[in-house]
Amino acid sequence: MQPDIVLQVENLTKRYGALIAVQNLNLEVHQGEVFGFLGPNGAGKTTSINMMCGLLKPDSGQVRLNGRPLRDGEARTQVGVCPQQVVLWERLTCLEQLQFIGQMYGLSASLARQRGRQLLDEMDLTEKCNQQARLLSGGMQRRLNLAMALVHDPQIVILDEPEAGLDPQSRVRVREYIRSLARRKTVILTTHNMDEADRLADRVAIIDHGLLLVLDTPQALKARLGEGDVLELSLNGDAPGMDAIQQSLHGLAGQVELSLAHGALTLRALDLVNLLPAILEALSAAGIHPGEVRLRANSLEDVFIQLTGRKLRE
Repeated sequence: MQPDIVLQVENLTKRYGALIAVQNLNLEVHQGEVFGFLGPNGAGKTTSINMMCGLLKPDSGQVRLNGRPLRDGEARTQVGVCPQQVVLWERLTCLEQLQFIGQMYGLSASLARQRGRQLLDEMDLTEKCNQQARLLSGGMQRRLNLAMALVHDPQIVILDEPEAGLDPQSRVRVREYIRSLARRKTVILTTHNMDEADRLADRVAIIDHGLLLVLDTPQALKARLGEGDVLELSLNGDAPGMDAIQQSLHGLAGQVELSLAHGALTLRALDLVNLLPAILEALSAAGIHPGEVRLRANSLEDVFIQLTGRKLRE
């Protein structure tokens, strides 16, 4: 195993009767990276995550932490989990929550309080230190829940939909904090927000029906999967027709889809950004000089939809 691999999943499988929730899952998570773990509802994400952190025993396969088989005690001390649903004790103050969780993980009361105060400061919750959790706003509760996953200083942090239900200000704050965790800790991020995953994740795994479909950087996935980048070029009134345009771009045949309507030329292709200089040069050589140029890059959501389909999931 490579020295920078902190978590290794080998042939992980889980069945519920006739249903195979996760089937032969294999992946490696590197030290200090933000790893996006994506999939539609019912894809097997939660089952996989529960097995990765020791909450659920697989039917076959294994999980290794730092090269050693996962054991419950190791998972408790090396993994922190922030669930999608906020889990708090309503009558405990923010600091009491963190001290209680810290002591559950084996910290002394004084160290748990020290870590708690530090995390409350990092989450902009210092002023709410002695306020009961039930009196916090939804965004504050979410940030407190994240602090509770970190109080025992775990090596791996699993964040399940960390921006769910947050207002824009809290969403930005949580996103910035996740970025600050990168390199210091390993972060596994599950989310339905493709923009969030694209911004934060170093690598992304997409699973569906319990199977791993792809695993790569967001940039690499967008360059080879999805509907492709879209380039719109406005043409002059005396611009040539489609036949002349196709002839000028014959060297890119098979790579670029073309359409012409209402004086606007639309091109679609994977990794179109890198083809743009050749496109503009070919058009110019044919005497075609477009006016306004608009580019929409292929998105991670395009990749996700191509792989998992457009059908709504329960």
